[in-house]
Amino acid sequence: MSNKATVGGADNPTTVGGADNPTTEVRAAIVVTGTELLSGRITDCNGPWLARRLGELGVEVAHLMCVGDRPADLAAALRFLASQGVDLVVTSGGLGPTADDLTAEVLARFAGVELELDEAMEQQIAAILARYGHLAPMDPKTLRVANRKQAMVPCGAEPLDPVGTAPGLVVPVVGGPTVIALPGPPHELQAMWPAALATSGAAAVLAPVQPFASARLRLFGLPESEIAATLREVSATLDLAPLEITTCLRGAELEIDIRHRPGAEAICAALIDQLRARHSRYLFSTDGSSLDDQLAGLLTGRRIGLGESCTGGLLAARLTERPGSSAYVAGGVVAYSNAAKTELLGVPAELIEQHGAVSPEVAAAMADGARKRFGADIGCGITGVAGPGGGTEAKPVGYVCLCVTTNDGAALARDPVLPGTRAEIRDRSVTVAMHLLRRVLRAAEAEAAQATGA
Repeated sequence: MSNKATVGGADNPTTVGGADNPTTEVRAAIVVTGTELLSGRITDCNGPWLARRLGELGVEVAHLMCVGDRPADLAAALRFLASQGVDLVVTSGGLGPTADDLTAEVLARFAGVELELDEAMEQQIAAILARYGHLAPMDPKTLRVANRKQAMVPCGAEPLDPVGTAPGLVVPVVGGPTVIALPGPPHELQAMWPAALATSGAAAVLAPVQPFASARLRLFGLPESEIAATLREVSATLDLAPLEITTCLRGAELEIDIRHRPGAEAICAALIDQLRARHSRYLFSTDGSSLDDQLAGLLTGRRIGLGESCTGGLLAARLTERPGSSAYVAGGVVAYSNAAKTELLGVPAELIEQHGAVSPEVAAAMADGARKRFGADIGCGITGVAGPGGGTEAKPVGYVCLCVTTNDGAALARDPVLPGTRAEIRDRSVTVAMHLLRRVLRAAEAEAAQATGA
């Protein structure tokens, strides 16, 4: 088993260390079934969710596959995964009553056993369906056939009580991986997961697992290439082989995830110290807290007013996603037109005429206007060219002006040219605005601490 520290994006990883790891690891694979997923009509939620849960347990997820509702394709996926030596396979979908729900049959053939009727499960499913009979009356014969189909389980399998109407299965395979089969609806799959882990079959596979310890760092404004270079330099003096390091650029923020088995805590701490020393200007989280978490804390006891143009209320939406945000979000204005900027936020018309609606001066006036309109302590103004049209040589697509002002006279402004599509530019604008807010609030916090001698 190879255990390597890897940096860089998923498309171009850079290896900075590596050594054979003789310890036994549990390797797993996830197979998500559903032709609607392959067609792009529905986005898979189950695969990523299962990968996170397995990772939390300390399981190494080696494969995440998606196959259509075709028995031959599912069977081929299972044979491939068995050839790769995985210890555990988790499937989702194909356990319902319809003709294309064939996961149980495929698993029985894969395990080399027959399907058998679980009479207790048949009665349990019938009782569940009876509760909903008034909503969608069914022919009794058709209902019995559907019940029986879902209650047919591979010989030796451990059935899982349904959350909806479809039971789950834990199927041992002699000489192959244990398979946990869960229904496709995400709420059913997630609710059934603890019961699946509690079965004897799953417990036996997971018994050797040692959970990963992990750390997550977040940086803002630093290119991913800089982190890759830093990790290569650090690896010259610090053996990073016991660590699994991945970097991911999400919008305008760079996340560094570090995972390791017990025993590598000192190496992980030393790496974090190196990253902090080299990139303290950009590092805003070493404890896993998100920007949203930090802003919620910093805004405690304050009120914020928002004036948005090109973001169309996205900043207000993000700030108010958190429960309790009404304590600090006073309100926001989407002032898209020049008239709205003037009438709703008090931006002088002559200021817009002189500098243009997309300008640092107008962004500052929008921040001040939002503060005054909502009686807030802090204001934020955003105006920009989100595209895809409307750009000029002086103000190209992606040019965004942002400003944060406070009642105490503090102000912080930026006017970057952000890359991406219209949606990406709008999303990144919100992230930049939130980082400006964080910097202003951190500075205010530091000043208050200095004044009180804390």
